Amino acid sequence: DRTVNERFRTIQRKSREERVNMTQIKKFLPYFLAVLAAFVAAGIFIAALKFDPFKAYATILFTSFKTANGFIQTLLKWVPLTLVALAFTVPLSSGKFNIGAEGQMIVGAIGAAAVGITCADLPPAILIPLIILAGMLAGGFWGLISAWLLYQFNINEILTTVLLNFVSFALIDYVATGPWRDPAAGHPTTVAIGENGFLPLLVNQPPLHIGVILTLVAAVLVYLYTDKTTAGYELVVTGANPRASKVHGINIRQMFLFSMVIGAALAGLAGAIEVSGTQHRLIEGLHSNFPTLGLIIGLIARGKNQSVPFVAFFIAVLEVGASAMQRTQQIPVQVVLIMEALILIFILLSDLIRRRQK
Repeated sequence: DRTVNERFRTIQRKSREERVNMTQIKKFLPYFLAVLAAFVAAGIFIAALKFDPFKAYATILFTSFKTANGFIQTLLKWVPLTLVALAFTVPLSSGKFNIGAEGQMIVGAIGAAAVGITCADLPPAILIPLIILAGMLAGGFWGLISAWLLYQFNINEILTTVLLNFVSFALIDYVATGPWRDPAAGHPTTVAIGENGFLPLLVNQPPLHIGVILTLVAAVLVYLYTDKTTAGYELVVTGANPRASKVHGINIRQMFLFSMVIGAALAGLAGAIEVSGTQHRLIEGLHSNFPTLGLIIGLIARGKNQSVPFVAFFIAVLEVGASAMQRTQQIPVQVVLIMEALILIFILLSDLIRRRQK
């Protein structure tokens, strides 16, 4: 009897493991099929342009891993992509849409540059944390404006965050061409921040700064907060069912405000790292297309904070590969933008199909 019971328990355990494995496969299958369909569709487009899609894909997917420089360039793109994506997904956890990461990143960069230029003589141990803190506070303040308008007057956050982006464009243009402009630069650019404000390097050649570690820490803290704490649970519950949350005593308006400010501070951190770690000055356009890609990453990750760093790394690989593809094969870099959009569309379609099947 004992032997029979042990065998029965073993069979039960194996059965549970098989069910878990099947669940995981079903969970990730839509992602795999979406990426595969996007690559096939983009491959047809590349072939129609009379280029070799297989060579194009080899360049896109493997450039980041062929050389140390390729991998470091991928990590440097991963940093702002992860932070601006989290700037979208953290407010999304409470059911709010932060479309202003672009402006928040710019204002964060302005705050970081202001401290780095005016306090250039401070020692590194003081100046670097001040620059990072200034970037986060400036970005958080920019998000607070939209959050306060939502809290006080119930003005839709999508509208205010988008409109504030345009205000930030005027601000960076004023700063980069005004009081701290670099007269030797042919593009709107400030003078360099103090050398004591440069982020320390993890690798000298090619240079890789500690912004990678700061981003990883930020991503882990966001995950621990939203998934492992009571306050984070209240934030997520607010997004899932605001009415029920209000009935159970959760101040949902404060949750909305808090999530918007935290998301904006993360975007501000991205701007501060770009100034202190990569550019060492404020440059108009330093935000590049990071905020747009951040929205795509957040949506592909389905709003899950813990998935954002992995999706962001995949997108960073595509971005670095796209630049190499354009240099070596003269294939337009827009092909990768089409591919990223197709991945998002196919994932959203798979969600729609699964909901209708239930």
